[in-house]
Amino acid sequence: MARHVIRFLRQGRIVEQAGFHPRTTLLDYLRLEERSVGTKEGCAEGDCGACTVALGRVKHGSLVYEPVNACIALLGQVDGAEILTVEDLAQGGRLHPVQEAMVQHHGSQCGFCTPGIVMSLFTLYEQAPRPVTREAVNDALAGNLCRCTGYRPIADAALTACAGEPTPASSTRRAHAAALLHELQASRDDDIVVGDDGTFFAAPASVPSLAQLYRQHPDATLVSGATDVGLWITKGLAELRKIIWLGRVSGLDGIQDRGDHILVGAGASLAAARPYLAAIDPDLDELMRRFGSAQVRAAGTVGGNIANGSPIGDLAPALIALGATLHLQRGSQTRTLPLEEFFIAYRRQDRQEGEFVSCLAVPKLAEHEHLRCFKVTKRFDEDISAVMGAFKLTLSGRRIVAARLAYGGMAGVPKRARGAEEALAGASLDEPASWEPALAAIGREFQPLTDQRASAAYRALVARNILFKALTEIGSGDTRGTRIVGQRERVHAAE
Repeated sequence: MARHVIRFLRQGRIVEQAGFHPRTTLLDYLRLEERSVGTKEGCAEGDCGACTVALGRVKHGSLVYEPVNACIALLGQVDGAEILTVEDLAQGGRLHPVQEAMVQHHGSQCGFCTPGIVMSLFTLYEQAPRPVTREAVNDALAGNLCRCTGYRPIADAALTACAGEPTPASSTRRAHAAALLHELQASRDDDIVVGDDGTFFAAPASVPSLAQLYRQHPDATLVSGATDVGLWITKGLAELRKIIWLGRVSGLDGIQDRGDHILVGAGASLAAARPYLAAIDPDLDELMRRFGSAQVRAAGTVGGNIANGSPIGDLAPALIALGATLHLQRGSQTRTLPLEEFFIAYRRQDRQEGEFVSCLAVPKLAEHEHLRCFKVTKRFDEDISAVMGAFKLTLSGRRIVAARLAYGGMAGVPKRARGAEEALAGASLDEPASWEPALAAIGREFQPLTDQRASAAYRALVARNILFKALTEIGSGDTRGTRIVGQRERVHAAE
Protein backbone atom coordinates (compact mmCIF):
# COMPACT_ATOMS: atom_id res chain seq x y z
CA MET A 1 0.00 0.00 0.00
CA ALA A 2 1.30 3.45 -0.91
CA ARG A 3 0.43 6.87 0.40
CA HIS A 4 1.02 10.09 -1.48
CA VAL A 5 1.83 12.49 1.34
CA ILE A 6 4.55 12.81 3.92
CA ARG A 7 3.56 13.29 7.55
CA PHE A 8 5.54 14.98 10.28
CA LEU A 9 5.07 16.65 13.63
CA ARG A 10 5.33 20.43 13.78
CA GLN A 11 4.53 22.66 16.76
CA GLY A 12 2.40 20.04 18.44
CA ARG A 13 0.34 18.94 15.45
CA ILE A 14 0.64 16.42 12.64
CA VAL A 15 1.22 18.04 9.25
CA GLU A 16 0.67 16.44 5.84
CA GLN A 17 2.51 17.63 2.74
CA ALA A 18 1.90 16.58 -0.86
CA GLY A 19 2.77 17.98 -4.24
CA PHE A 20 6.26 19.23 -3.36
CA HIS A 21 9.16 18.93 -5.80
CA PRO A 22 11.50 16.05 -4.83
CA ARG A 23 14.48 18.41 -4.57
CA THR A 24 12.77 20.74 -2.06
CA THR A 25 15.00 21.24 0.97
CA LEU A 26 13.81 21.42 4.53
CA LEU A 27 15.30 24.92 4.83
CA ASP A 28 13.31 26.19 1.85
CA TYR A 29 10.13 24.74 3.34
CA LEU A 30 10.74 26.36 6.71
CA ARG A 31 11.72 29.78 5.40
CA LEU A 32 9.58 30.10 2.26
CA GLU A 33 6.48 28.10 3.12
CA GLU A 34 6.19 28.38 6.90
CA ARG A 35 8.03 31.70 7.14
CA SER A 36 9.94 30.30 10.11
CA VAL A 37 12.89 32.54 9.32
CA GLY A 38 14.81 32.06 12.56
CA THR A 39 16.62 29.23 10.80
CA LYS A 40 19.30 30.85 8.62
CA GLU A 41 21.06 29.93 5.41
CA GLY A 42 24.81 30.40 5.50
CA CYS A 43 27.01 28.17 3.38
CA ALA A 44 24.21 26.05 1.83
CA GLU A 45 26.44 22.99 2.03
CA GLY A 46 26.08 21.73 5.60
CA ASP A 47 29.34 23.22 6.84
CA CYS A 48 28.55 26.34 8.88
CA GLY A 49 25.59 25.08 10.92
CA ALA A 50 23.52 28.28 10.71
CA CYS A 51 20.62 26.20 9.38
CA THR A 52 20.72 23.57 12.15
CA VAL A 53 17.36 22.28 13.35
CA ALA A 54 16.51 19.31 15.56
CA LEU A 55 14.68 16.25 14.29
CA GLY A 56 13.00 14.01 16.83
CA ARG A 57 12.32 10.36 16.07
CA VAL A 58 11.27 7.38 18.13
CA LYS A 59 14.18 4.92 18.13
CA HIS A 60 14.10 1.69 20.09
CA GLY A 61 11.05 2.96 21.94
CA SER A 62 12.53 6.31 23.03
CA LEU A 63 12.31 9.81 21.55
CA VAL A 64 15.73 10.91 20.29
CA TYR A 65 16.60 14.42 19.09
CA GLU A 66 19.43 14.86 16.60
CA PRO A 67 20.84 17.98 14.89
CA VAL A 68 20.37 18.23 11.13
CA ASN A 69 21.56 20.71 8.51
CA ALA A 70 18.27 21.92 7.05
CA CYS A 71 19.99 23.47 4.02
CA ILE A 72 20.86 20.07 2.53
CA ALA A 73 18.20 17.86 4.12
CA LEU A 74 15.29 17.16 1.79
CA LEU A 75 11.76 17.91 2.91
CA GLY A 76 10.70 14.33 2.23
CA GLN A 77 13.27 13.06 4.73
CA VAL A 78 11.30 14.44 7.69
CA ASP A 79 8.48 11.93 7.27
CA GLY A 80 7.71 10.43 10.65
CA ALA A 81 9.79 12.98 12.55
CA GLU A 82 9.23 16.04 14.71
CA ILE A 83 10.82 19.26 13.41
CA LEU A 84 12.02 21.70 16.06
CA THR A 85 13.41 25.13 15.16
CA VAL A 86 14.69 27.95 17.34
CA GLU A 87 11.18 29.47 17.42
CA ASP A 88 9.85 26.39 19.22
CA LEU A 89 12.09 26.28 22.30
CA ALA A 90 10.66 28.99 24.57
CA GLN A 91 7.63 27.85 26.56
CA GLY A 92 5.15 29.87 28.58
CA GLY A 93 7.05 33.08 27.99
CA ARG A 94 10.31 31.59 29.33
CA LEU A 95 13.42 30.96 27.30
CA HIS A 96 14.78 27.45 27.07
CA PRO A 97 17.69 26.84 29.50
CA VAL A 98 20.13 26.83 26.56
CA GLN A 99 18.81 30.20 25.38
CA GLU A 100 18.96 31.65 28.91
CA ALA A 101 22.54 30.50 29.32
CA MET A 102 23.54 32.02 25.97
CA VAL A 103 22.16 35.37 27.18
CA GLN A 104 23.86 35.12 30.59
CA HIS A 105 27.25 34.27 29.09
CA HIS A 106 27.01 36.76 26.19
CA GLY A 107 27.22 33.96 23.67
CA SER A 108 26.01 35.98 20.69
CA GLN A 109 27.15 39.06 18.80
CA CYS A 110 25.90 39.39 15.21
CA GLY A 111 23.43 36.59 15.95
CA PHE A 112 23.33 35.05 12.49
CA CYS A 113 24.89 31.81 13.66
CA THR A 114 23.11 31.79 17.02
CA PRO A 115 19.90 29.91 16.05
CA GLY A 116 21.92 27.00 14.70
CA ILE A 117 24.21 26.99 17.73
CA VAL A 118 21.21 27.01 20.06
CA MET A 119 19.68 24.04 18.22
CA SER A 120 22.93 22.05 18.36
CA LEU A 121 23.14 22.72 22.08
CA PHE A 122 19.45 21.87 22.49
CA THR A 123 20.14 18.34 21.20
CA LEU A 124 23.13 18.12 23.56
CA TYR A 125 20.90 19.28 26.44
CA GLU A 126 18.25 16.71 25.60
CA GLN A 127 20.43 13.69 24.81
CA ALA A 128 23.88 13.93 26.39
CA PRO A 129 24.72 11.74 29.39
CA ARG A 130 25.45 13.76 32.52
CA PRO A 131 27.86 15.16 33.52
CA VAL A 132 28.38 16.98 30.21
CA THR A 133 32.07 17.62 29.61
CA ARG A 134 33.72 20.45 27.72
CA GLU A 135 34.95 17.86 25.23
CA ALA A 136 31.33 16.82 24.58
CA VAL A 137 30.38 20.46 24.11
CA ASN A 138 33.22 21.00 21.64
CA ASP A 139 32.15 17.94 19.66
CA ALA A 140 28.54 19.19 19.60
CA LEU A 141 29.69 22.58 18.28
CA ALA A 142 32.15 21.25 15.68
CA GLY A 143 29.56 21.76 12.94
CA ASN A 144 28.66 25.33 13.92
CA LEU A 145 30.70 28.29 12.74
CA CYS A 146 30.85 31.48 14.83
CA ARG A 147 32.92 34.31 13.38
CA CYS A 148 32.05 36.95 15.99
CA THR A 149 31.77 35.79 19.56
CA GLY A 150 34.35 33.05 19.82
CA TYR A 151 33.57 29.71 21.37
CA ARG A 152 34.57 30.24 25.00
CA PRO A 153 31.36 32.00 26.12
CA ILE A 154 29.27 29.64 23.99
CA ALA A 155 30.92 26.59 25.55
CA ASP A 156 30.47 28.14 29.01
CA ALA A 157 26.79 28.63 28.25
CA ALA A 158 26.46 24.99 27.21
CA LEU A 159 28.12 23.75 30.40
CA THR A 160 25.84 25.94 32.50
CA ALA A 161 22.67 24.82 30.71
CA CYS A 162 23.64 21.15 30.84
CA ALA A 163 24.79 21.18 34.46
CA GLY A 164 21.54 19.55 35.57
CA GLU A 165 18.98 17.19 34.12
CA PRO A 166 16.38 18.41 31.58
CA THR A 167 13.56 20.37 33.22
CA PRO A 168 10.07 18.98 33.95
CA ALA A 169 8.71 21.19 31.16
CA SER A 170 11.08 19.48 28.76
CA SER A 171 9.94 16.06 29.94
CA THR A 172 6.27 17.01 29.47
CA ARG A 173 6.91 18.27 25.94
CA ARG A 174 8.85 15.11 25.09
CA ALA A 175 6.04 12.89 26.33
CA HIS A 176 3.48 14.74 24.19
CA ALA A 177 5.71 14.60 21.12
CA ALA A 178 6.47 10.91 21.64
CA ALA A 179 2.77 10.07 21.78
CA LEU A 180 2.11 11.83 18.47
CA LEU A 181 5.17 10.26 16.84
CA HIS A 182 3.97 6.82 17.89
CA GLU A 183 0.72 7.70 16.10
CA LEU A 184 2.70 8.54 12.97
CA GLN A 185 4.44 5.19 13.15
CA ALA A 186 1.09 3.47 12.56
CA SER A 187 1.64 4.05 8.83
CA ARG A 188 5.27 2.96 8.94
CA ASP A 189 4.61 -0.01 6.62
CA ASP A 190 3.24 2.17 3.81
CA ASP A 191 5.43 3.01 0.83
CA ILE A 192 5.49 6.72 0.02
CA VAL A 193 5.31 8.10 -3.51
CA VAL A 194 4.78 11.84 -3.92
CA GLY A 195 4.50 12.74 -7.60
CA ASP A 196 4.17 10.72 -10.80
CA ASP A 197 6.33 8.40 -12.90
CA GLY A 198 8.30 11.32 -14.34
CA THR A 199 8.95 13.30 -11.16
CA PHE A 200 8.65 11.82 -7.70
CA PHE A 201 9.94 11.58 -4.17
CA ALA A 202 9.62 7.98 -3.05
CA ALA A 203 10.32 6.34 0.30
CA PRO A 204 9.85 2.57 0.17
CA ALA A 205 9.16 0.82 3.47
CA SER A 206 10.87 -2.51 2.78
CA VAL A 207 13.87 -3.94 0.96
CA PRO A 208 11.65 -5.77 -1.61
CA SER A 209 9.79 -2.51 -2.34
CA LEU A 210 13.10 -0.67 -2.75
CA ALA A 211 14.49 -3.36 -5.04
CA GLN A 212 11.39 -3.34 -7.22
CA LEU A 213 11.16 0.45 -7.43
CA TYR A 214 14.85 0.91 -8.23
CA ARG A 215 14.69 -1.84 -10.84
CA GLN A 216 11.80 0.05 -12.49
CA HIS A 217 13.55 3.43 -12.19
CA PRO A 218 17.32 2.87 -12.38
CA ASP A 219 17.71 6.54 -13.37
CA ALA A 220 16.45 7.63 -9.94
CA THR A 221 18.85 9.09 -7.39
CA LEU A 222 19.20 7.07 -4.19
CA VAL A 223 19.41 9.28 -1.10
CA SER A 224 20.23 8.26 2.44
CA GLY A 225 21.32 11.26 4.51
CA ALA A 226 21.69 13.74 1.60
CA THR A 227 24.95 14.99 3.09
CA ASP A 228 26.42 14.84 -0.42
CA VAL A 229 23.37 14.75 -2.69
CA GLY A 230 22.11 17.88 -0.94
CA LEU A 231 25.12 19.72 -2.33
CA TRP A 232 24.31 18.52 -5.83
CA ILE A 233 21.10 20.51 -5.40
CA THR A 234 22.32 23.61 -3.53
CA LYS A 235 25.70 24.01 -5.23
CA GLY A 236 25.43 22.03 -8.46
CA LEU A 237 21.80 23.10 -9.06
CA ALA A 238 21.07 19.56 -10.19
CA GLU A 239 17.51 19.09 -11.40
CA LEU A 240 16.88 15.76 -9.71
CA ARG A 241 13.45 14.61 -10.82
CA LYS A 242 13.37 11.13 -9.28
CA ILE A 243 14.53 10.60 -5.73
CA ILE A 244 14.31 7.38 -3.72
CA TRP A 245 14.93 7.98 -0.04
CA LEU A 246 16.26 4.98 1.88
CA GLY A 247 15.52 6.27 5.37
CA ARG A 248 12.25 4.35 5.76
CA VAL A 249 13.42 0.97 4.47
CA SER A 250 12.82 -1.45 7.34
CA GLY A 251 15.95 -3.34 8.33
CA LEU A 252 18.31 -1.42 6.06
CA ASP A 253 19.67 0.48 9.06
CA GLY A 254 20.23 -2.57 11.25
CA ILE A 255 23.58 -3.31 12.91
CA GLN A 256 24.35 -6.79 14.21
CA ASP A 257 27.28 -8.13 16.17
CA ARG A 258 27.95 -11.55 14.62
CA GLY A 259 30.79 -12.50 16.94
CA ASP A 260 33.78 -12.35 14.60
CA HIS A 261 32.37 -9.50 12.51
CA ILE A 262 29.88 -6.63 12.51
CA LEU A 263 27.11 -6.61 9.91
CA VAL A 264 26.28 -2.97 9.20
CA GLY A 265 23.17 -2.11 7.20
CA ALA A 266 23.73 0.44 4.45
CA GLY A 267 21.13 2.74 6.00
CA ALA A 268 22.80 2.82 9.43
CA SER A 269 23.85 6.35 10.31
CA LEU A 270 27.46 7.15 11.01
CA ALA A 271 26.44 8.07 14.57
CA ALA A 272 24.76 4.70 15.08
CA ALA A 273 27.72 2.79 13.64
CA ARG A 274 30.32 4.60 15.73
CA PRO A 275 30.04 2.55 18.97
CA TYR A 276 30.24 -0.72 17.04
CA LEU A 277 33.34 0.40 15.15
CA ALA A 278 34.83 1.88 18.31
CA ALA A 279 34.56 -1.54 19.94
CA ILE A 280 36.81 -2.93 17.21
CA ASP A 281 39.61 -0.42 17.84
CA PRO A 282 40.04 2.97 19.59
CA ASP A 283 41.37 4.56 16.39
CA LEU A 284 38.04 3.91 14.69
CA ASP A 285 36.33 5.75 17.54
CA GLU A 286 38.60 8.75 17.05
CA LEU A 287 38.13 8.60 13.28
CA MET A 288 34.35 8.64 13.65
CA ARG A 289 34.49 11.45 16.21
CA ARG A 290 36.19 13.61 13.59
CA PHE A 291 33.94 12.41 10.77
CA GLY A 292 32.21 15.62 9.65
CA SER A 293 30.11 17.06 12.47
CA ALA A 294 27.32 15.90 14.75
CA GLN A 295 24.86 17.05 12.06
CA VAL A 296 26.65 15.04 9.37
CA ARG A 297 27.03 11.93 11.52
CA ALA A 298 23.34 11.98 12.48
CA ALA A 299 22.20 12.10 8.84
CA GLY A 300 25.00 10.50 6.81
CA THR A 301 25.05 6.72 6.48
CA VAL A 302 27.65 4.00 6.14
CA GLY A 303 26.21 2.83 2.82
CA GLY A 304 25.96 6.35 1.48
CA ASN A 305 29.58 7.08 2.29
CA ILE A 306 30.65 3.91 0.50
CA ALA A 307 28.29 4.09 -2.49
CA ASN A 308 29.21 7.72 -3.06
CA GLY A 309 32.62 6.43 -4.09
CA SER A 310 34.60 9.49 -3.04
CA PRO A 311 38.39 9.02 -3.12
CA ILE A 312 38.57 11.08 0.09
CA GLY A 313 35.81 9.38 2.04
CA ASP A 314 37.28 8.40 5.40
CA LEU A 315 35.28 5.24 6.02
CA ALA A 316 36.32 3.25 2.95
CA PRO A 317 40.07 3.05 3.67
CA ALA A 318 39.44 2.00 7.26
CA LEU A 319 37.01 -0.73 6.23
CA ILE A 320 39.28 -1.88 3.40
CA ALA A 321 42.17 -2.24 5.86
CA LEU A 322 39.94 -4.39 8.05
CA GLY A 323 38.99 -6.59 5.07
CA ALA A 324 35.31 -5.60 4.84
CA THR A 325 32.98 -7.32 2.39
CA LEU A 326 30.29 -5.42 0.50
CA HIS A 327 26.80 -6.85 -0.13
CA LEU A 328 24.77 -5.59 -3.11
CA GLN A 329 21.24 -6.32 -4.31
CA ARG A 330 19.47 -5.97 -7.66
CA GLY A 331 15.87 -7.09 -7.68
CA SER A 332 15.91 -10.37 -5.78
CA GLN A 333 19.51 -11.15 -6.72
CA THR A 334 22.37 -10.50 -4.29
CA ARG A 335 26.15 -10.67 -4.55
CA THR A 336 29.19 -9.92 -2.43
CA LEU A 337 32.67 -8.65 -3.18
CA PRO A 338 35.67 -7.35 -1.25
CA LEU A 339 35.13 -3.66 -0.59
CA GLU A 340 38.29 -2.58 -2.43
CA GLU A 341 37.01 -4.19 -5.64
CA PHE A 342 33.89 -2.01 -5.59
CA PHE A 343 35.87 1.11 -6.56
CA ILE A 344 36.82 1.08 -10.26
CA ALA A 345 37.79 4.69 -11.07
CA TYR A 346 36.97 8.19 -9.92
CA ARG A 347 33.23 8.21 -9.08
CA ARG A 348 32.80 4.84 -10.80
CA GLN A 349 31.90 1.70 -8.89
CA ASP A 350 31.18 -1.92 -9.71
CA ARG A 351 27.43 -1.44 -9.43
CA GLN A 352 24.99 -2.63 -12.06
CA GLU A 353 21.94 -0.72 -13.24
CA GLY A 354 19.28 -0.89 -10.54
CA GLU A 355 21.70 -2.36 -7.99
CA PHE A 356 22.16 -0.91 -4.51
CA VAL A 357 24.39 -1.44 -1.49
CA SER A 358 22.51 -3.40 1.18
CA CYS A 359 25.11 -3.94 3.94
CA LEU A 360 28.76 -4.44 4.84
CA ALA A 361 30.42 -7.19 6.84
CA VAL A 362 33.27 -5.72 8.90
CA PRO A 363 35.67 -8.23 10.49
CA LYS A 364 36.86 -7.71 14.04
CA LEU A 365 40.52 -7.80 14.93
CA ALA A 366 42.12 -11.02 16.08
CA GLU A 367 44.43 -10.96 19.08
CA HIS A 368 47.53 -10.86 16.89
CA GLU A 369 46.17 -8.11 14.60
CA HIS A 370 46.75 -4.39 15.14
CA LEU A 371 45.08 -1.36 13.52
CA ARG A 372 46.02 2.28 13.19
CA CYS A 373 44.05 5.04 11.41
CA PHE A 374 45.21 8.60 10.74
CA LYS A 375 43.18 11.47 9.29
CA VAL A 376 45.27 14.41 8.10
CA THR A 377 43.43 17.69 7.48
CA LYS A 378 44.04 21.43 7.37
CA ARG A 379 41.76 22.02 10.35
CA PHE A 380 41.10 19.49 13.07
CA ASP A 381 37.29 19.45 13.17
CA GLU A 382 34.81 19.00 10.32
CA ASP A 383 37.29 18.97 7.46
CA ILE A 384 37.79 16.74 4.45
CA SER A 385 40.99 14.71 4.58
CA ALA A 386 44.02 15.60 2.53
CA VAL A 387 45.25 12.06 3.26
CA MET A 388 43.65 9.29 5.25
CA GLY A 389 45.59 6.13 6.04
CA ALA A 390 44.42 2.89 7.67
CA PHE A 391 46.88 0.09 8.45
CA LYS A 392 46.28 -3.42 9.78
CA LEU A 393 49.26 -5.58 10.68
CA THR A 394 49.18 -9.28 11.45
CA LEU A 395 52.03 -10.24 13.78
CA SER A 396 53.82 -13.35 14.85
CA GLY A 397 55.71 -12.22 17.91
CA ARG A 398 57.54 -9.07 16.80
CA ARG A 399 57.56 -9.97 13.12
CA ILE A 400 55.01 -8.79 10.56
CA VAL A 401 53.35 -11.75 8.85
CA ALA A 402 50.90 -9.78 6.69
CA ALA A 403 49.66 -6.22 6.19
CA ARG A 404 46.64 -4.45 4.74
CA LEU A 405 47.40 -0.78 4.01
CA ALA A 406 44.69 1.47 2.57
CA TYR A 407 44.70 5.16 1.68
CA GLY A 408 42.21 7.85 0.82
CA GLY A 409 43.21 11.02 -1.01
CA MET A 410 46.11 9.37 -2.81
CA ALA A 411 44.34 8.19 -5.98
CA GLY A 412 41.02 8.46 -7.81
CA VAL A 413 39.62 5.75 -5.52
CA PRO A 414 40.30 4.49 -1.99
CA LYS A 415 43.21 2.16 -2.67
CA ARG A 416 45.39 -0.49 -1.08
CA ALA A 417 49.17 -0.10 -1.16
CA ARG A 418 49.84 -3.66 -2.27
CA GLY A 419 53.51 -3.20 -3.02
CA ALA A 420 54.14 -1.82 0.45
CA GLU A 421 52.09 -4.67 1.93
CA GLU A 422 54.34 -7.22 0.24
CA ALA A 423 57.46 -5.34 1.32
CA LEU A 424 56.37 -5.39 4.97
CA ALA A 425 55.94 -9.17 5.08
CA GLY A 426 58.76 -10.50 7.23
CA ALA A 427 59.81 -7.09 8.57
CA SER A 428 60.53 -6.75 12.29
CA LEU A 429 58.96 -4.15 14.56
CA ASP A 430 62.33 -3.92 16.31
CA GLU A 431 64.27 -3.12 13.13
CA PRO A 432 63.12 0.18 11.53
CA ALA A 433 65.59 -0.42 8.70
CA SER A 434 63.42 -3.37 7.62
CA TRP A 435 60.53 -0.94 7.04
CA GLU A 436 62.38 1.07 4.41
CA PRO A 437 61.38 -1.04 1.36
CA ALA A 438 57.69 -0.58 2.27
CA LEU A 439 58.08 3.14 2.86
CA ALA A 440 59.87 3.52 -0.47
CA ALA A 441 57.12 1.52 -2.21
CA ILE A 442 54.51 4.12 -1.19
CA GLY A 443 56.17 6.69 -3.45
CA ARG A 444 56.10 4.31 -6.42
CA GLU A 445 52.50 3.14 -5.96
CA PHE A 446 50.69 6.48 -5.88
CA GLN A 447 50.70 9.56 -8.06
CA PRO A 448 48.46 11.89 -6.03
CA LEU A 449 47.02 15.12 -7.40
CA THR A 450 47.68 18.67 -6.31
CA ASP A 451 44.47 20.47 -5.38
CA GLN A 452 43.11 22.97 -2.84
CA ARG A 453 43.62 20.59 0.06
CA ALA A 454 47.23 19.59 -0.51
CA SER A 455 50.03 19.34 -3.04
CA ALA A 456 51.06 16.04 -4.55
CA ALA A 457 54.45 16.26 -2.83
CA TYR A 458 52.82 16.87 0.56
CA ARG A 459 50.46 13.93 0.12
CA ALA A 460 53.29 11.62 -0.87
CA LEU A 461 55.35 12.65 2.16
CA VAL A 462 52.41 12.36 4.57
CA ALA A 463 51.44 8.93 3.22
CA ARG A 464 54.94 7.66 3.95
CA ASN A 465 55.13 9.37 7.34
CA ILE A 466 51.85 8.04 8.71
CA LEU A 467 52.83 4.50 7.77
CA PHE A 468 56.07 5.04 9.68
CA LYS A 469 54.02 6.44 12.56
CA ALA A 470 51.74 3.37 12.57
CA LEU A 471 54.73 1.02 12.63
CA THR A 472 56.32 3.03 15.42
CA GLU A 473 53.18 3.00 17.54
CA ILE A 474 52.45 -0.69 17.06
CA GLY A 475 56.07 -1.52 17.79
CA SER A 476 56.22 0.55 20.98
CA GLY A 477 52.63 0.22 22.15
CA ASP A 478 52.83 3.91 23.12
CA THR A 479 51.06 6.85 21.46
CA ARG A 480 52.04 9.53 23.99
CA GLY A 481 55.07 10.45 21.95
CA THR A 482 53.30 10.46 18.59
CA ARG A 483 49.91 12.09 19.26
CA ILE A 484 48.60 15.27 20.81
CA VAL A 485 44.99 14.08 20.79
CA GLY A 486 43.43 10.66 20.41
CA GLN A 487 46.03 8.95 22.54
CA ARG A 488 45.06 5.34 22.92
CA GLU A 489 46.22 5.34 26.54
CA ARG A 490 43.74 8.18 27.28
CA VAL A 491 46.39 9.76 29.48
CA HIS A 492 45.03 13.24 28.76
CA ALA A 493 41.62 12.22 30.11
CA ALA A 494 43.09 11.31 33.51
CA GLU A 495 45.14 14.45 34.01
